[in-house]
Amino acid sequence: MAKIKSVKAREILDSRGNPTVEVEIILDNNKKVWASVPSGASTGVYEALELRDGDKKRYGGKGVLKAVKNINKKIAPKIIGLDPTSQIEIDNLMIKLDGTENKSKLGANAILGVSMAVARAGAQATNQPLYLYLRKKFWSQQKKWQFPMPTMNILNGGVHAGWSIDVQEFMVVPQQKNIHQAIRCGVEIFHSLKSILKDMNYPVTVGDEGGYAPALGGNEQAMQLMSKAIKKAGYNFGRDVKISMDPASSEFYKNGQYEMKADKRNRTSDEMIEMYKKWVAKYPIAFIEDGLAEDDWAGWQKLTTELGKKIPLIGDDLFVTNVKRLQEGIDKKVGNAILIKLNQIGSVSETIETMLLAQKNKYKLAISHRSGETVDDFIADLAVASSAEFIKTGSLSRGERITKYNRLMEIWDEVK
Repeated sequence: MAKIKSVKAREILDSRGNPTVEVEIILDNNKKVWASVPSGASTGVYEALELRDGDKKRYGGKGVLKAVKNINKKIAPKIIGLDPTSQIEIDNLMIKLDGTENKSKLGANAILGVSMAVARAGAQATNQPLYLYLRKKFWSQQKKWQFPMPTMNILNGGVHAGWSIDVQEFMVVPQQKNIHQAIRCGVEIFHSLKSILKDMNYPVTVGDEGGYAPALGGNEQAMQLMSKAIKKAGYNFGRDVKISMDPASSEFYKNGQYEMKADKRNRTSDEMIEMYKKWVAKYPIAFIEDGLAEDDWAGWQKLTTELGKKIPLIGDDLFVTNVKRLQEGIDKKVGNAILIKLNQIGSVSETIETMLLAQKNKYKLAISHRSGETVDDFIADLAVASSAEFIKTGSLSRGERITKYNRLMEIWDEVK
């Protein structure tokens, strides 16, 4: 079996032009792999720590040279010579080397960059594509290939788009099982929406995740606009395409109230739940993500009671890809689905541990990008390997989003 010959990290830029970490591993058979780490803007308070330099003279303090140095000087010497297929052992070695609860010593971005590169190196060492390597290693019980439904963020709001509306993401969810057809459906609706926005004299600039960001004057108007775009593109709203949303409610939860400026009103947890119930009755909604804030446990319990049997209720900031937070949610009967973001927890093996716990307890999986992305398409392979129900990787523009869709189509052609 090939061994790790060298590990080298460098500072690169993400899709927002901010520094992030890239890691290159070379095996002793001279095969080379790489991985790069995304970064979120709307982050949960319980996420692992993304280590930044803090030097205001350089990238406004957002440099990652400390994380790069930690990889090159502290992590690399410990893993050179190891078997790259020993994913859990290598991840645990780095976690122990860090020694903190939130990976604040070495940086979650440092540990994750190495962890993702190790996974790719393991796939190379065994002469397998990444999705097949991960599937055989962690999901060997899966017999049929189930591809995730793409959830395409075509209208941006919240912190991703200057608060044009309160809800951070409105997504279309094509229902076609063939991934080529599903992605084509999303593309055609995206372009249809652009045409409608132009006719209405709205700007067609895009937010961080590639969706349009018009100031619509209210949150429900976004769903009405999406309905028009779906129909104009020639699809049946409900049968061919559903919609979904990520309010990212923690971002506007203040003093026990949800301050929804686009709607010009504050709402209690109960009022938020009533709003969602009306929307679910009125529109074909595939799921709601982070409908309530990360610490509003009582509200989440009631939301799950009211809507949990009708649609997936996905916890993002609520669970932060953390096995302890997810177990608390399971115990409290909160939510029925989880968003999976590698950099929330900071290693591949911990991410997969959380995914397996979710699946064991019948929670649906949605594998997700971050708003600050790179061209790394790791999550496409992870979504297919795990038979996740959804993948969330942004709109149908911007190369760092499109690369994930292209990878899904490539995998489809290999396995179907």
